[in-house]
Amino acid sequence: MLGLNRHPILNTSIAAIMVFIICNNLVFSPSNILSWDVFGYYLYLPFGFIYGDLGLQDFYILETINKQYENTATLYQVVSLPDGGNVMKYPMGLSILYLPFFALGHLCAYVFGYATDGFSYPYQACIFAGGIAYSLAGIFVLSKVLKHFFSEVVAAITLLLLVFGSNYIVHICMYGQNAMSQNYLFTLYALILWLSIRWHESQRWRELIFLALVCGITILSRPSEIICLLIPAFWGSPIKGFLKNRLQLFRSHIKQLLVFSIVLACVGMLQMLYWKIYAGKFLFYSYGANAGEGFEFLHPFVGEFLFSFRKGWLVYTPIMLGGIAGLFLLRKSKPELFSVLLIFFFINLYIICSWSNWWYAQSFSQRAVIPSYPLMAIGIASFLEFVIAHRKWLLPSGLFCLACIALNIFQTIQFHKGIIHGDRMTKAYYMQTFGKLSVTEEDKKLLLINRSFDGSESFEHAEDYTCRLLKRLDFENDGVKSPDTTSMMGKVCRLDTQREYSPAIEVPYKEITQKDHVFLKVSVSVFIGEEVNPFSLVIHFTHKGHAYKYYTVDAEQLQLKKGQWNTISHLYLTPEVRRLSDPLKAYVWYRGKEALFIDKLQVEVYEKK
Repeated sequence: MLGLNRHPILNTSIAAIMVFIICNNLVFSPSNILSWDVFGYYLYLPFGFIYGDLGLQDFYILETINKQYENTATLYQVVSLPDGGNVMKYPMGLSILYLPFFALGHLCAYVFGYATDGFSYPYQACIFAGGIAYSLAGIFVLSKVLKHFFSEVVAAITLLLLVFGSNYIVHICMYGQNAMSQNYLFTLYALILWLSIRWHESQRWRELIFLALVCGITILSRPSEIICLLIPAFWGSPIKGFLKNRLQLFRSHIKQLLVFSIVLACVGMLQMLYWKIYAGKFLFYSYGANAGEGFEFLHPFVGEFLFSFRKGWLVYTPIMLGGIAGLFLLRKSKPELFSVLLIFFFINLYIICSWSNWWYAQSFSQRAVIPSYPLMAIGIASFLEFVIAHRKWLLPSGLFCLACIALNIFQTIQFHKGIIHGDRMTKAYYMQTFGKLSVTEEDKKLLLINRSFDGSESFEHAEDYTCRLLKRLDFENDGVKSPDTTSMMGKVCRLDTQREYSPAIEVPYKEITQKDHVFLKVSVSVFIGEEVNPFSLVIHFTHKGHAYKYYTVDAEQLQLKKGQWNTISHLYLTPEVRRLSDPLKAYVWYRGKEALFIDKLQVEVYEKK
């Protein structure tokens, strides 16, 4: 079904790209591919097949593994439940795709005397090799799709532009990114395109069942990819009579549609059964543990996603301007493709632009669109076909494509050297460092503030900040007398078993600053009696009643003096707030038995000049 292409130009291009992918992966191989997000995707396999603990009841095993192999700075890949249990944050789709290579790694570890713990070197090497294999498969299947609709020359140039003119290089071939979801989803989407073509031509059961399995694993890898179903559902229908055409197709193949749905549901049931067993419900939103991230469907970040210097897709990957133009050109050249590809493009763009963390962490350009690149490749091919047919556009379009390749390769080198930062870029810094292969410390001051993964933050370049008092609570109107008669504290707030929480300072972010960040110095005076009872100074932001970037200064960790007032303070870097209306909350939480007295709860703002 996936026979070799016969045209030497296309085969040569495919071979060159595959050699490039293999060599690039080997040159930029990671120290441990089972780290960060990949660690979370992968956990199902060792804890299912080796430890028999998919609910992570024995958390000590996970902590020991992480300490030994240094997989991640924090265990954000696991969601803790109110009843004390745990579930994996990420769905299991990628684990299914990793499975053959996990099994090979387990065999190699046993044969060559490595620890059969799921994380030793053979497992790492096999998952890494598996990522390369999926990358090669994706390019090969995509070549079949392109050759089906376009000439061999157009298909060959399209593949070269996609690989060397886009951020595909970084996120498939460098730093162990080949085990991330983007690489696997790229290949899955190429398969969905090819199988949709084959089924619509033949209506055979073989293609239908395989298509259902691939769609199911795609959705199981990332639930928002449910939009992949648009491709087989709407494939091959022009705009004219679109709905009528689809209804006739579904009616005439009702049995196949039913079987497709059953296979799809069976794949999805794997995740639902896992959630039911370990989270107590068939549908569980594992991202809900962090209120600081989520979908903002009423406020999508389209402008930022496409055009910002921080991570604008079309700023860092301008070759996709040709791809987008090509999608519209399909209306005349290939109307049977125009409807489905344009519908998918806009719905997919809307979904990925609606994620509150629209910059998608440490990445070059926008990694969230890489799964859809097989579809964008059709747009690029359409653009090239138009240019070749209209010779007057050949020279400017050729120069544009060469400039995009040159820019992408140079900026990939900049990203490798750390000049282009993964998520802190600004317009001023971009302009200052454009075309450079080295930067100064003064240049780096133009970047966005450095936010650590583990919450350890330092207040650098204090001379660049001004300080002002935001708000203070002194409790003079509703407090009680101070227990320390020798002090000048006046009235203070009493906390005890009947009153665990102090009044809070609560201010929306938009009233704190108009800038991307400030440091907040939160402080409170606490009177310590004969014993130090447990209490915490609590600082966080709130979205719809749920806290995020929650931080506490706990009395148990402090050296407090008894029989007198102590001042407790913490310098807190504001998060990237989900909405400007989200409020800061600062208060004291008391958990002791004897009365606790507090005063002068205040917040000072350190804002960049």
